[in-house]
Amino acid sequence: KSLRMKNILLIGAGRSASTLIKYLLDNSKKENWQITVGDISLELAKQKIGNHPNAQAIAFDMNNEIQRGEEIAKADIVISMLPATLHLPVAKECLKQKKNMATASYVSKQMRELDAEAKKAGVILLNEIGLDPGIDHLSAMKVIDEIKANGGKMVTFKSYCGGLVAPESNDNPWGYKFTWSPRSVVLAGQTGESAGGTAQYLENGKIKYIPYPRLFTTTDTVLVDGYGKFEAYANRDSLSYMELYGLHDAKNMLRGTLRMPGFCRAWNTFIQLGLTDDNCKVSDSANTTYAELIESFLPDSKGGSVKKKLAKFLHEKENSSVMKKLDWLGIFKNQKIGRLTLVPSAHEEGGNASPAEILLDLLMKKWSLKPKDKDMVVMQHLFEYKDPKSKVHKITSSLVVIGDDQVNTAMSKTVGLPLGISTKLILNGKINLKGVWVPTVKEIYNPVLAELENFGIRFIEKHS
Repeated sequence: KSLRMKNILLIGAGRSASTLIKYLLDNSKKENWQITVGDISLELAKQKIGNHPNAQAIAFDMNNEIQRGEEIAKADIVISMLPATLHLPVAKECLKQKKNMATASYVSKQMRELDAEAKKAGVILLNEIGLDPGIDHLSAMKVIDEIKANGGKMVTFKSYCGGLVAPESNDNPWGYKFTWSPRSVVLAGQTGESAGGTAQYLENGKIKYIPYPRLFTTTDTVLVDGYGKFEAYANRDSLSYMELYGLHDAKNMLRGTLRMPGFCRAWNTFIQLGLTDDNCKVSDSANTTYAELIESFLPDSKGGSVKKKLAKFLHEKENSSVMKKLDWLGIFKNQKIGRLTLVPSAHEEGGNASPAEILLDLLMKKWSLKPKDKDMVVMQHLFEYKDPKSKVHKITSSLVVIGDDQVNTAMSKTVGLPLGISTKLILNGKINLKGVWVPTVKEIYNPVLAELENFGIRFIEKHS
Protein backbone atom coordinates (compact mmCIF):
# COMPACT_ATOMS: atom_id res chain seq x y z
CA LYS A 1 0.00 0.00 0.00
CA SER A 2 1.33 3.42 -0.83
CA LEU A 3 1.81 5.80 2.06
CA ARG A 4 0.71 8.79 0.05
CA MET A 5 -2.99 9.53 0.30
CA LYS A 6 -4.82 9.02 -2.99
CA ASN A 7 -7.59 11.37 -4.02
CA ILE A 8 -10.73 10.15 -5.78
CA LEU A 9 -13.09 12.62 -7.43
CA LEU A 10 -16.59 11.27 -8.05
CA ILE A 11 -18.83 13.46 -10.18
CA GLY A 12 -22.56 12.77 -9.95
CA ALA A 13 -24.26 11.40 -6.83
CA GLY A 14 -27.53 10.22 -8.37
CA ARG A 15 -29.53 7.03 -7.96
CA SER A 16 -26.94 4.58 -9.31
CA ALA A 17 -24.09 6.04 -7.23
CA SER A 18 -25.22 4.93 -3.74
CA THR A 19 -23.44 1.56 -3.58
CA LEU A 20 -20.36 2.94 -5.34
CA ILE A 21 -20.01 5.70 -2.74
CA LYS A 22 -20.50 3.20 0.10
CA TYR A 23 -17.78 0.95 -1.39
CA LEU A 24 -15.32 3.86 -1.67
CA LEU A 25 -16.02 5.01 1.89
CA ASP A 26 -15.75 1.46 3.30
CA ASN A 27 -12.34 1.00 1.65
CA SER A 28 -11.03 4.52 2.27
CA LYS A 29 -9.28 3.90 5.58
CA LYS A 30 -7.51 0.71 4.56
CA GLU A 31 -6.55 2.12 1.14
CA ASN A 32 -5.65 5.61 2.39
CA TRP A 33 -8.15 7.42 0.14
CA GLN A 34 -9.64 10.88 0.34
CA ILE A 35 -12.95 11.03 -1.57
CA THR A 36 -14.59 14.12 -3.01
CA VAL A 37 -18.21 13.71 -4.11
CA GLY A 38 -19.36 16.49 -6.41
CA ASP A 39 -22.93 16.98 -7.55
CA ILE A 40 -24.99 19.87 -8.87
CA SER A 41 -26.95 19.40 -5.62
CA LEU A 42 -24.70 19.90 -2.59
CA GLU A 43 -27.46 18.48 -0.38
CA LEU A 44 -27.53 15.21 -2.30
CA ALA A 45 -23.73 14.87 -2.21
CA LYS A 46 -23.73 15.52 1.57
CA GLN A 47 -26.51 13.03 2.15
CA LYS A 48 -24.60 10.29 0.29
CA ILE A 49 -21.36 10.60 2.32
CA GLY A 50 -22.92 11.15 5.75
CA ASN A 51 -20.26 12.42 8.16
CA HIS A 52 -17.49 10.20 6.88
CA PRO A 53 -14.03 11.48 7.91
CA ASN A 54 -12.40 10.55 4.59
CA ALA A 55 -14.94 12.26 2.35
CA GLN A 56 -16.07 15.73 1.45
CA ALA A 57 -19.08 16.91 -0.54
CA ILE A 58 -18.93 19.80 -2.99
CA ALA A 59 -21.42 21.55 -5.24
CA PHE A 60 -20.07 20.76 -8.68
CA ASP A 61 -21.10 22.60 -11.80
CA MET A 62 -20.14 20.64 -14.91
CA ASN A 63 -20.19 23.80 -17.02
CA ASN A 64 -17.74 25.68 -14.83
CA GLU A 65 -14.45 24.98 -16.61
CA ILE A 66 -12.32 26.57 -13.91
CA GLN A 67 -13.85 24.46 -11.15
CA ARG A 68 -13.64 21.37 -13.36
CA GLY A 69 -9.92 21.97 -13.93
CA GLU A 70 -9.18 22.67 -10.27
CA GLU A 71 -10.99 19.62 -8.89
CA ILE A 72 -9.55 17.23 -11.48
CA ALA A 73 -6.07 18.61 -10.75
CA LYS A 74 -6.35 17.41 -7.14
CA ALA A 75 -7.49 13.89 -8.06
CA ASP A 76 -5.56 10.70 -8.83
CA ILE A 77 -8.61 9.24 -10.55
CA VAL A 78 -11.94 10.68 -11.64
CA ILE A 79 -15.14 8.61 -11.68
CA SER A 80 -17.83 10.15 -13.84
CA MET A 81 -21.42 9.22 -13.01
CA LEU A 82 -22.73 12.06 -15.16
CA PRO A 83 -25.22 11.50 -17.97
CA ALA A 84 -23.44 9.83 -20.89
CA THR A 85 -23.31 12.98 -23.03
CA LEU A 86 -21.26 14.83 -20.40
CA HIS A 87 -18.26 12.48 -20.04
CA LEU A 88 -16.26 13.96 -22.88
CA PRO A 89 -15.25 17.32 -21.34
CA VAL A 90 -14.26 15.43 -18.17
CA ALA A 91 -12.15 12.98 -20.21
CA LYS A 92 -10.41 15.81 -22.07
CA GLU A 93 -9.57 17.59 -18.82
CA CYS A 94 -8.25 14.28 -17.39
CA LEU A 95 -5.92 13.92 -20.38
CA LYS A 96 -4.70 17.49 -20.03
CA GLN A 97 -3.82 16.81 -16.40
CA LYS A 98 -2.69 13.19 -16.91
CA LYS A 99 -5.37 11.67 -14.66
CA ASN A 100 -7.07 8.28 -14.88
CA MET A 101 -10.82 8.11 -15.39
CA ALA A 102 -13.60 5.51 -15.10
CA THR A 103 -17.24 5.54 -16.24
CA ALA A 104 -20.08 3.05 -16.59
CA SER A 105 -21.29 4.45 -19.92
CA TYR A 106 -20.90 3.18 -23.46
CA VAL A 107 -17.75 4.34 -25.25
CA SER A 108 -18.77 7.04 -27.68
CA LYS A 109 -16.99 7.51 -30.99
CA GLN A 110 -15.45 10.74 -29.62
CA MET A 111 -14.22 8.93 -26.51
CA ARG A 112 -12.63 6.17 -28.59
CA GLU A 113 -10.76 8.82 -30.57
CA LEU A 114 -8.89 9.83 -27.40
CA ASP A 115 -7.07 6.48 -27.26
CA ALA A 116 -3.70 7.62 -28.69
CA GLU A 117 -3.74 10.75 -26.54
CA ALA A 118 -4.50 8.72 -23.39
CA LYS A 119 -1.63 6.32 -24.15
CA LYS A 120 0.67 9.29 -24.63
CA ALA A 121 -0.48 10.80 -21.32
CA GLY A 122 0.09 7.42 -19.64
CA VAL A 123 -3.45 7.14 -18.28
CA ILE A 124 -6.42 4.83 -18.65
CA LEU A 125 -9.91 6.00 -19.61
CA LEU A 126 -11.93 2.94 -18.58
CA ASN A 127 -15.52 2.85 -19.84
CA GLU A 128 -18.43 0.40 -19.77
CA ILE A 129 -17.57 -0.87 -16.29
CA GLY A 130 -21.09 -0.93 -14.82
CA LEU A 131 -23.81 -3.54 -15.29
CA ASP A 132 -24.78 -3.56 -18.94
CA PRO A 133 -22.36 -2.46 -20.31
CA GLY A 134 -19.91 -3.85 -17.77
CA ILE A 135 -20.61 -7.07 -15.91
CA ASP A 136 -21.88 -8.48 -19.21
CA HIS A 137 -18.40 -7.97 -20.77
CA LEU A 138 -16.58 -9.39 -17.75
CA SER A 139 -18.62 -12.56 -17.51
CA ALA A 140 -18.99 -13.19 -21.25
CA MET A 141 -15.32 -12.72 -22.09
CA LYS A 142 -14.20 -14.98 -19.25
CA VAL A 143 -16.18 -17.89 -20.74
CA ILE A 144 -15.38 -17.06 -24.39
CA ASP A 145 -11.64 -16.88 -23.63
CA GLU A 146 -11.79 -20.22 -21.77
CA ILE A 147 -13.61 -21.88 -24.70
CA LYS A 148 -11.05 -20.57 -27.19
CA ALA A 149 -8.11 -21.53 -24.94
CA ASN A 150 -9.39 -25.12 -25.01
CA GLY A 151 -9.56 -25.15 -28.82
CA GLY A 152 -13.31 -24.57 -28.98
CA LYS A 153 -15.04 -22.60 -31.76
CA MET A 154 -17.91 -20.31 -30.80
CA VAL A 155 -21.15 -20.94 -32.71
CA THR A 156 -23.72 -18.98 -30.70
CA PHE A 157 -23.64 -16.15 -28.22
CA LYS A 158 -26.86 -14.75 -26.75
CA SER A 159 -26.92 -12.36 -23.85
CA TYR A 160 -29.92 -11.00 -21.94
CA CYS A 161 -30.21 -8.48 -19.14
CA GLY A 162 -33.09 -6.81 -17.32
CA GLY A 163 -33.62 -4.46 -14.40
CA LEU A 164 -36.83 -5.77 -12.86
CA VAL A 165 -38.70 -5.92 -9.59
CA ALA A 166 -37.97 -8.71 -7.08
CA PRO A 167 -40.64 -11.45 -6.85
CA GLU A 168 -41.66 -10.37 -3.32
CA SER A 169 -42.29 -6.79 -4.51
CA ASN A 170 -44.01 -7.78 -7.74
CA ASP A 171 -47.53 -6.55 -7.02
CA ASN A 172 -48.80 -5.20 -10.33
CA PRO A 173 -50.04 -6.96 -13.47
CA TRP A 174 -47.11 -5.68 -15.58
CA GLY A 175 -44.51 -7.27 -13.30
CA TYR A 176 -42.46 -4.14 -13.76
CA LYS A 177 -41.27 -1.04 -11.90
CA PHE A 178 -38.69 1.58 -12.81
CA THR A 179 -35.24 0.81 -11.46
CA TRP A 180 -33.28 3.12 -13.78
CA SER A 181 -33.95 5.94 -16.26
CA PRO A 182 -37.74 5.85 -16.86
CA ARG A 183 -37.41 7.94 -20.01
CA SER A 184 -35.10 5.36 -21.56
CA VAL A 185 -37.67 2.64 -20.87
CA VAL A 186 -40.44 4.55 -22.64
CA LEU A 187 -38.28 5.40 -25.65
CA ALA A 188 -36.53 2.00 -25.82
CA GLY A 189 -35.91 0.75 -29.33
CA GLN A 190 -36.81 3.96 -31.12
CA THR A 191 -35.26 5.94 -33.94
CA GLY A 192 -32.87 8.79 -33.46
CA GLU A 193 -30.45 6.48 -31.69
CA SER A 194 -27.43 4.77 -33.19
CA ALA A 195 -29.15 2.00 -35.14
CA GLY A 196 -32.07 4.08 -36.37
CA GLY A 197 -34.71 2.20 -34.41
CA THR A 198 -34.24 -1.13 -36.18
CA ALA A 199 -32.81 -3.97 -34.13
CA GLN A 200 -30.26 -6.16 -35.89
CA TYR A 201 -28.82 -9.53 -34.95
CA LEU A 202 -27.32 -12.64 -36.54
CA GLU A 203 -29.23 -15.90 -37.07
CA ASN A 204 -27.73 -18.91 -38.85
CA GLY A 205 -25.06 -16.68 -40.32
CA LYS A 206 -27.54 -14.18 -41.77
CA ILE A 207 -28.26 -10.64 -40.58
CA LYS A 208 -31.86 -10.20 -39.43
CA TYR A 209 -33.62 -6.88 -38.86
CA ILE A 210 -36.60 -6.07 -36.64
CA PRO A 211 -38.11 -2.62 -37.24
CA TYR A 212 -39.45 -0.73 -34.20
CA PRO A 213 -43.15 -1.44 -34.94
CA ARG A 214 -42.45 -5.19 -34.63
CA LEU A 215 -39.82 -5.10 -31.90
CA PHE A 216 -42.09 -6.10 -29.02
CA THR A 217 -43.93 -8.78 -31.00
CA THR A 218 -40.75 -10.76 -31.72
CA THR A 219 -39.60 -12.15 -28.37
CA ASP A 220 -37.57 -15.03 -26.94
CA THR A 221 -38.33 -16.98 -23.79
CA VAL A 222 -35.47 -17.16 -21.30
CA LEU A 223 -35.45 -19.62 -18.39
CA VAL A 224 -33.58 -18.80 -15.19
CA ASP A 225 -33.31 -21.51 -12.53
CA GLY A 226 -35.28 -20.65 -9.43
CA TYR A 227 -36.94 -17.63 -11.07
CA GLY A 228 -38.86 -19.18 -13.95
CA LYS A 229 -39.57 -17.65 -17.33
CA PHE A 230 -38.76 -14.22 -18.69
CA GLU A 231 -39.32 -12.77 -22.12
CA ALA A 232 -36.71 -10.88 -24.09
CA TYR A 233 -36.86 -8.38 -26.93
CA ALA A 234 -33.82 -7.66 -29.11
CA ASN A 235 -31.49 -4.74 -28.40
CA ARG A 236 -30.81 -2.33 -31.23
CA ASP A 237 -27.35 -3.48 -32.15
CA SER A 238 -26.06 -6.97 -31.46
CA LEU A 239 -23.64 -7.06 -34.37
CA SER A 240 -20.99 -4.66 -33.02
CA TYR A 241 -20.36 -7.18 -30.22
CA MET A 242 -18.95 -9.69 -32.72
CA GLU A 243 -15.97 -7.40 -33.18
CA LEU A 244 -15.74 -6.53 -29.48
CA TYR A 245 -15.84 -10.16 -28.31
CA GLY A 246 -13.81 -11.57 -31.22
CA LEU A 247 -16.70 -13.69 -32.48
CA HIS A 248 -16.17 -13.26 -36.22
CA ASP A 249 -17.04 -16.89 -37.01
CA ALA A 250 -20.17 -17.14 -34.83
CA LYS A 251 -23.40 -18.06 -36.61
CA ASN A 252 -25.78 -16.61 -34.01
CA MET A 253 -25.39 -13.37 -32.09
CA LEU A 254 -28.13 -11.67 -30.11
CA ARG A 255 -28.40 -9.30 -27.18
CA GLY A 256 -31.76 -8.65 -25.59
CA THR A 257 -33.61 -6.97 -22.72
CA LEU A 258 -35.59 -9.03 -20.19
CA ARG A 259 -39.15 -8.42 -19.00
CA MET A 260 -41.75 -10.54 -17.23
CA PRO A 261 -43.94 -12.73 -19.50
CA GLY A 262 -46.79 -10.76 -21.08
CA PHE A 263 -45.10 -7.37 -20.75
CA CYS A 264 -44.02 -7.03 -24.38
CA ARG A 265 -47.39 -7.80 -25.92
CA ALA A 266 -49.09 -5.20 -23.71
CA TRP A 267 -46.34 -2.63 -24.28
CA ASN A 268 -46.80 -3.10 -28.01
CA THR A 269 -50.24 -1.49 -27.60
CA PHE A 270 -48.59 1.87 -26.91
CA ILE A 271 -46.40 1.52 -29.99
CA GLN A 272 -49.36 0.62 -32.21
CA LEU A 273 -51.35 3.56 -30.88
CA GLY A 274 -48.44 6.00 -31.22
CA LEU A 275 -48.15 6.80 -27.52
CA THR A 276 -44.36 6.38 -27.44
CA ASP A 277 -43.97 9.27 -29.92
CA ASP A 278 -41.99 12.13 -28.43
CA ASN A 279 -42.17 14.39 -31.48
CA CYS A 280 -45.84 15.26 -31.89
CA LYS A 281 -47.70 17.38 -29.32
CA VAL A 282 -51.18 16.71 -27.97
CA SER A 283 -52.96 20.05 -28.06
CA ASP A 284 -54.31 21.19 -24.70
CA SER A 285 -53.22 17.88 -23.17
CA ALA A 286 -53.66 19.24 -19.63
CA ASN A 287 -57.44 19.44 -20.14
CA THR A 288 -57.73 16.17 -22.05
CA THR A 289 -58.76 13.02 -20.16
CA TYR A 290 -56.86 9.75 -20.49
CA ALA A 291 -59.90 8.18 -22.19
CA GLU A 292 -60.07 11.06 -24.70
CA LEU A 293 -56.36 10.70 -25.40
CA ILE A 294 -56.73 6.98 -26.21
CA GLU A 295 -59.81 7.69 -28.30
CA SER A 296 -57.98 10.37 -30.28
CA PHE A 297 -55.34 7.82 -31.28
CA LEU A 298 -57.88 5.19 -32.36
CA PRO A 299 -58.82 5.09 -36.05
CA ASP A 300 -62.50 4.24 -35.53
CA SER A 301 -64.82 6.59 -33.71
CA LYS A 302 -67.98 4.41 -33.75
CA GLY A 303 -69.09 1.73 -31.37
CA GLY A 304 -69.18 1.70 -27.60
CA SER A 305 -66.72 2.59 -24.90
CA VAL A 306 -63.08 3.53 -25.46
CA LYS A 307 -62.12 0.24 -23.88
CA LYS A 308 -64.32 -1.68 -26.32
CA LYS A 309 -62.88 0.22 -29.29
CA LEU A 310 -59.31 -0.35 -28.18
CA ALA A 311 -59.94 -4.08 -27.66
CA LYS A 312 -61.36 -4.27 -31.17
CA PHE A 313 -58.40 -2.32 -32.60
CA LEU A 314 -55.95 -4.72 -30.87
CA HIS A 315 -57.96 -7.87 -31.70
CA GLU A 316 -58.13 -8.59 -27.97
CA LYS A 317 -61.03 -9.78 -25.83
CA GLU A 318 -62.15 -7.06 -23.42
CA ASN A 319 -61.04 -9.08 -20.40
CA SER A 320 -57.75 -10.37 -21.88
CA SER A 321 -54.55 -10.10 -19.87
CA VAL A 322 -53.36 -7.29 -22.17
CA MET A 323 -56.56 -5.29 -21.56
CA LYS A 324 -56.27 -5.89 -17.80
CA LYS A 325 -52.76 -4.44 -17.78
CA LEU A 326 -53.96 -1.37 -19.68
CA ASP A 327 -57.00 -0.95 -17.47
CA TRP A 328 -54.80 -1.10 -14.34
CA LEU A 329 -52.80 1.88 -15.63
CA GLY A 330 -56.00 3.97 -15.72
CA ILE A 331 -55.94 4.86 -19.40
CA PHE A 332 -59.72 4.44 -19.77
CA LYS A 333 -60.55 6.89 -16.98
CA ASN A 334 -62.35 10.18 -17.52
CA GLN A 335 -59.67 11.85 -15.48
CA LYS A 336 -57.86 14.90 -16.80
CA ILE A 337 -54.19 14.39 -17.60
CA GLY A 338 -53.37 17.78 -16.07
CA ARG A 339 -49.94 19.40 -16.09
CA LEU A 340 -47.17 16.85 -15.99
CA THR A 341 -45.34 17.18 -12.70
CA LEU A 342 -42.89 14.32 -13.13
CA VAL A 343 -41.55 15.14 -16.60
CA PRO A 344 -39.51 18.35 -16.44
CA SER A 345 -39.28 18.83 -20.21
CA ALA A 346 -43.06 18.77 -20.57
CA HIS A 347 -43.51 20.98 -17.54
CA GLU A 348 -41.81 23.92 -19.19
CA GLU A 349 -44.05 23.76 -22.24
CA GLY A 350 -47.26 24.03 -20.27
CA GLY A 351 -50.35 22.18 -21.44
CA ASN A 352 -49.19 20.64 -24.72
CA ALA A 353 -47.21 17.52 -23.92
CA SER A 354 -46.07 14.80 -26.31
CA PRO A 355 -47.73 11.36 -26.10
CA ALA A 356 -44.46 9.88 -24.79
CA GLU A 357 -44.30 12.51 -22.03
CA ILE A 358 -47.91 11.83 -21.01
CA LEU A 359 -47.23 8.08 -20.93
CA LEU A 360 -44.01 8.58 -18.98
CA ASP A 361 -45.76 10.76 -16.39
CA LEU A 362 -48.50 8.16 -15.91
CA LEU A 363 -46.03 5.28 -15.64
CA MET A 364 -43.88 7.15 -13.13
CA LYS A 365 -46.95 7.33 -10.89
CA LYS A 366 -47.81 3.67 -11.44
CA TRP A 367 -44.45 1.93 -11.73
CA SER A 368 -42.37 3.61 -9.04
CA LEU A 369 -40.76 1.51 -6.30
CA LYS A 370 -42.54 1.76 -2.95
CA PRO A 371 -40.38 2.41 0.15
CA LYS A 372 -40.18 -1.29 1.08
CA ASP A 373 -39.81 -2.57 -2.50
CA LYS A 374 -36.76 -4.45 -3.72
CA ASP A 375 -35.55 -4.50 -7.29
CA MET A 376 -33.86 -7.35 -9.12
CA VAL A 377 -31.24 -7.58 -11.85
CA VAL A 378 -31.23 -10.68 -14.06
CA MET A 379 -28.53 -11.48 -16.60
CA GLN A 380 -28.05 -14.61 -18.65
CA HIS A 381 -25.54 -15.60 -21.33
CA LEU A 382 -25.95 -18.60 -23.62
CA PHE A 383 -22.83 -20.00 -25.30
CA GLU A 384 -22.75 -22.75 -27.91
CA TYR A 385 -19.41 -24.00 -29.17
CA LYS A 386 -17.81 -26.89 -31.03
CA ASP A 387 -14.88 -28.67 -29.38
CA PRO A 388 -11.86 -29.75 -31.47
CA LYS A 389 -13.77 -32.99 -32.31
CA SER A 390 -16.72 -30.91 -33.63
CA LYS A 391 -19.02 -31.98 -30.81
CA VAL A 392 -21.44 -29.19 -29.81
CA HIS A 393 -21.55 -28.01 -26.18
CA LYS A 394 -23.73 -25.47 -24.39
CA ILE A 395 -23.01 -23.27 -21.40
CA THR A 396 -25.64 -21.17 -19.63
CA SER A 397 -24.30 -18.54 -17.28
CA SER A 398 -26.89 -16.80 -15.07
CA LEU A 399 -26.80 -13.99 -12.52
CA VAL A 400 -29.61 -12.80 -10.26
CA VAL A 401 -29.06 -9.94 -7.80
CA ILE A 402 -31.80 -8.69 -5.47
CA GLY A 403 -31.61 -5.23 -3.89
CA ASP A 404 -31.50 -4.64 -0.13
CA ASP A 405 -33.84 -1.66 -0.15
CA GLN A 406 -34.73 1.43 -2.14
CA VAL A 407 -31.29 3.02 -1.78
CA ASN A 408 -29.06 -0.03 -2.06
CA THR A 409 -30.83 -1.38 -5.09
CA ALA A 410 -29.62 -4.30 -7.20
CA MET A 411 -29.16 -1.77 -10.00
CA SER A 412 -27.02 0.47 -7.79
CA LYS A 413 -24.93 -2.53 -6.65
CA THR A 414 -24.33 -3.96 -10.11
CA VAL A 415 -23.48 -0.57 -11.64
CA GLY A 416 -21.45 0.76 -8.71
CA LEU A 417 -19.39 -2.18 -7.49
CA PRO A 418 -17.51 -2.91 -10.76
CA LEU A 419 -16.68 0.81 -10.93
CA GLY A 420 -15.47 0.92 -7.33
CA ILE A 421 -13.45 -2.28 -7.63
CA SER A 422 -11.75 -1.23 -10.87
CA THR A 423 -10.98 2.20 -9.37
CA LYS A 424 -9.15 0.43 -6.54
CA LEU A 425 -7.29 -1.84 -8.98
CA ILE A 426 -6.18 1.13 -11.08
CA LEU A 427 -4.98 3.08 -8.02
CA ASN A 428 -3.05 0.02 -6.78
CA GLY A 429 -1.44 -0.59 -10.16
CA LYS A 430 -3.18 -3.98 -10.57
CA ILE A 431 -4.81 -2.71 -13.76
CA ASN A 432 -1.94 -1.15 -15.63
CA LEU A 433 -3.41 -0.59 -19.09
CA LYS A 434 -3.14 2.78 -20.83
CA GLY A 435 -5.50 4.27 -23.39
CA VAL A 436 -9.27 3.95 -23.86
CA TRP A 437 -10.50 0.55 -22.65
CA VAL A 438 -13.61 -1.50 -22.02
CA PRO A 439 -13.36 -4.50 -19.65
CA THR A 440 -13.02 -7.35 -22.15
CA VAL A 441 -9.48 -8.41 -21.13
CA LYS A 442 -8.24 -10.79 -18.39
CA GLU A 443 -6.28 -8.05 -16.63
CA ILE A 444 -9.61 -6.39 -15.82
CA TYR A 445 -12.22 -9.16 -15.78
CA ASN A 446 -10.40 -11.69 -13.55
CA PRO A 447 -9.80 -9.46 -10.48
CA VAL A 448 -13.13 -7.61 -10.81
CA LEU A 449 -15.20 -10.83 -11.07
CA ALA A 450 -13.26 -12.33 -8.15
CA GLU A 451 -14.08 -9.40 -5.85
CA LEU A 452 -17.70 -9.15 -7.04
CA GLU A 453 -18.23 -12.65 -5.62
CA ASN A 454 -17.58 -11.26 -2.13
CA PHE A 455 -20.70 -9.14 -2.62
CA GLY A 456 -22.85 -12.07 -3.75
CA ILE A 457 -22.58 -11.09 -7.40
CA ARG A 458 -21.72 -14.40 -9.02
CA PHE A 459 -22.68 -16.28 -12.12
CA ILE A 460 -24.00 -19.84 -11.95
CA GLU A 461 -22.75 -21.85 -14.91
CA LYS A 462 -24.51 -24.91 -16.32
CA HIS A 463 -22.79 -27.08 -18.92
CA SER A 464 -24.61 -29.42 -21.29
